[in-house]
Amino acid sequence: MAQVITSVDHLTFSAHNLPALPAPKQVLMVEPTFFSVDYAINPHMADNIGNVDKTAARNQWQQVLGVFRQLGFSVHRLEGQKGLPDMVFCANQSLPYINPAGRKQVVMSIMHSDMRKEEVPYIEQWYRQQGYEVRYLDREKVRAFEGCGDAIWHSGQRLLWGGYGYRTSREAYKAVSGMLDVPVMALRLADEHFYHLDTCFCVLNETTVLIYPQAFTESGLKLIHAVFDHVIEASEDEAKERFACNASCPDGQNVIIQQGCREVNSKLREAGFTIHEVETSEYLKSGGSVFCMKQLLW
Repeated sequence: MAQVITSVDHLTFSAHNLPALPAPKQVLMVEPTFFSVDYAINPHMADNIGNVDKTAARNQWQQVLGVFRQLGFSVHRLEGQKGLPDMVFCANQSLPYINPAGRKQVVMSIMHSDMRKEEVPYIEQWYRQQGYEVRYLDREKVRAFEGCGDAIWHSGQRLLWGGYGYRTSREAYKAVSGMLDVPVMALRLADEHFYHLDTCFCVLNETTVLIYPQAFTESGLKLIHAVFDHVIEASEDEAKERFACNASCPDGQNVIIQQGCREVNSKLREAGFTIHEVETSEYLKSGGSVFCMKQLLW
């Protein structure tokens, strides 16, 4: 069912009627040995170059890993690489999935920034070792695609949400939709502080999403509200300063989120979710938090 949808006027199906996508049970995390802020490729990094406490970053990374293990996920640990400080944000270099026949496959990213392009071969090598079939986009047709930073699976359904405008080009979704034979809800991002979809959009379960509404255009917001029964909104402070929407809800019940998101956490608890607060302040300096720091796998 390949198609790219940008408006509710083009929405001709219900997400609940799409083929099911099994829930992932594994997690990939890249060791933060070489994590630092060495350059600025988003607004959050500009004032933090050379300002990472590596000991604190390691401890925070271990805390996030520990929560995933506590929730029953098998966690794979991949060594980082010297000279690639952002490789720790391993949501960005790929889009993994399991196809209808049960085969593990992955689409490799085309990173927007030259500083991050060399991360992809290391992640690709790891996927090959795990038995994934590796697939590529046509670089002559697609300028940039940053994996699950911008392409996010709808919980339990073969439906992708795709952000574009800063790190991923819109034409990427026509290619991804055709390759995977799934519809893509394409959302144009409207604020450079929310440069990836995962900074302003967190799928919680099949019917519920957490968003920062000002990061989207009016047509994008209408599309989100048309598909999700429940849309929880984060304030500007908690979305921009604490990365509330860069949380992860890997099982439809437990939400792993940066400490201090009081308003969002209250709304999440009221909606029936269980909150696991973690400290990711060192990673916020680089423009990332929980969702960026992991890749869910099958």
